[in-house]
Amino acid sequence: MLQLSEKATGIPASAIRKLVPFSEAAEAAGTKVYHLNVGAPDIKSPDCAIDALKAHCKKLNHVSYTNSAGLQALREGMIEKYYKKIGIDIELKDIITTEGGSEAFAVAMQVVANPGDEIIVVEPFYTNYQTFAFLYGINLKVVQTNIRDSFSLPPIEEFEKVLTPWTKAVLISNPCNPSGKLYTKAEMLQIGEFCQRHDLFLISDEVYREFCYTSEPHFSAMNIPGCEQNVILADSVSKRYNLCGARIGCMVSRNKYVMSAMMKFAQSRLCPPVLGQVAALGALDTPQSYFDEVRAEYIKRRNFTITALNQMPGVFSPMPYGAFYTVAQLPVDDSEKFAKWLLTTYRLDNETVMITPAASFFKTPGIARSYARIAYVLEVPALEKAMNILANALQEYPGRMK
Repeated sequence: MLQLSEKATGIPASAIRKLVPFSEAAEAAGTKVYHLNVGAPDIKSPDCAIDALKAHCKKLNHVSYTNSAGLQALREGMIEKYYKKIGIDIELKDIITTEGGSEAFAVAMQVVANPGDEIIVVEPFYTNYQTFAFLYGINLKVVQTNIRDSFSLPPIEEFEKVLTPWTKAVLISNPCNPSGKLYTKAEMLQIGEFCQRHDLFLISDEVYREFCYTSEPHFSAMNIPGCEQNVILADSVSKRYNLCGARIGCMVSRNKYVMSAMMKFAQSRLCPPVLGQVAALGALDTPQSYFDEVRAEYIKRRNFTITALNQMPGVFSPMPYGAFYTVAQLPVDDSEKFAKWLLTTYRLDNETVMITPAASFFKTPGIARSYARIAYVLEVPALEKAMNILANALQEYPGRMK
């Protein structure tokens, strides 16, 4: 009898995508589904990115490999036109283009930890950290936060409590997917000092850097004094320029041993997507006005969504200060059952909403059973309809909790 591997049968399904068949079935039956489940914004990509891709394709007669590290023009452009402008000083040897931000942090995890080793994460965390940890035999050790405290970073002593001889790194996303938590400079310096003191790597996933909603600028892990050899940056063009499907990101580190190891991984997958690199190269000419307009639009969407959620009886959602997500506590017995019920059963004027159950963004059992991640990626008129549907659905749901 043919059998699959233990990894194949044990790998967790994506919390963000595993309910897609139910949404597709609803839409095929003629139901309008408002997608608040995935970080796929409806914001237009910059014209310069699309124009660069069109111009390249007009003269295209074949698609060749690039250097495994990515197009040199793209890497040089990212250094000069992007990183230097935001105060991150790096050289060409410090950057390798990746297949999205996911490859960057996935390889980083493998570079710093052996099977059986541990990486500290702050809960909640991006669900794919757990997926890759499973694949590579790495154990995630959790520092807990509290939704009622806006997922604030706990004292650094909580990091000390989960530290063991097998701990190799701290992995954070800043701003955070799914909570929207934005780490302050002071918090980043604390984490950096902890990593220096215990000789740990700091893997910093900063793909939502442009989506910060405070007057204080984003503080990158790359700028933590004395932490130059500890930090590995995972970055992406997906959210910044709304080029999610281009699948282009990068790994950045001043640690030459990390980058040498990363290059071996890069060579094994040959090269990043060529057409995606072309679009990313064009996107580097995006004017500041684009980012200003997008930020203002997301502040409107965030403010509307958080206000609407907290006006629903039994619902609580803290104010996020980064990314375009929030984690909401719902008055339901199980958010996954509720999310499935929305897609399979509930309709309001033949419309419904798709949300993401938040349990897989947590490792602590049971802590997030009633939590959902809401992505405010639609325009406010669409969000108004979606929030109205959600409010009515919560009143009718058979598993509503008092």
